[in-house]
Amino acid sequence: MYPFTYHKASSIEQAQALLDVSNDSKLLAGGQTLIPTLKQHLASPGTLVDIGKIESLRFIRVEKANVVIGAATPHAQVANDKNLVQKIPALASLVGKIGDPHVRNVGTIGGSVANNDPAADYPAACLALGATIRTDKRSISADDFFTGLFETALVEQEIIVEVAFPVPALAAYEKFPNPASRYALVGVFVAQVEAGVRVAVTGAGANGVFRMTEMESALVNDWSADALEGILPSVDSLLSDLHGAADYRAHLINVMAKRAIAQTC
Repeated sequence: MYPFTYHKASSIEQAQALLDVSNDSKLLAGGQTLIPTLKQHLASPGTLVDIGKIESLRFIRVEKANVVIGAATPHAQVANDKNLVQKIPALASLVGKIGDPHVRNVGTIGGSVANNDPAADYPAACLALGATIRTDKRSISADDFFTGLFETALVEQEIIVEVAFPVPALAAYEKFPNPASRYALVGVFVAQVEAGVRVAVTGAGANGVFRMTEMESALVNDWSADALEGILPSVDSLLSDLHGAADYRAHLINVMAKRAIAQTC
């Protein structure tokens, strides 16, 4: 580690004021990605602004046809929330499989979404459910939010406040986890929402989370695992690394998608 200035914010307004003081600052929520990054000297901000304990960012509420989750809400709270389990059980199940108990009790939805790790689970749920990411400045649709590996539409000093998830008619998530990290080697979230059928894939995309539009078209007319037979993404669009080659990931996408559909039938 190296010297830096640490501030613990008690409100969004205070956090924004602290960010404005320095051009070399980063937000800290659960710290499950940032702290290891600092330890490895892969980042060296001069100032950390901790928003993890801001009470106004720790909540889960039902809002019309949405379930809205505050950005600083820990994964464990999300996974066990009665309203979420009732309204969007697929999302509660997804969150309950993130990492290990320590990660789930410390990590936050806002931190996960803002980091946009290509193997993280939350981005798949956001994209498949057509979520809206609300910041202290604006609202951003999930389709516009995730822009590439570890890249989002967030601008400098913009803070995620909450994420609104539309309640789907049907939804399920299946992932093939890395046995060590529990990150998704491949994860597929399928959903029937008001706007139609959406299928999102995490863990496999060379450019991060993405939608499988060919699967979506097939499922519109036939919501069954059989409808997905033979539908594979181009291997040119997939990651290939020591954990799995691109063609292996392509096969897993089809398998995980079928399993997710089977959950709902």
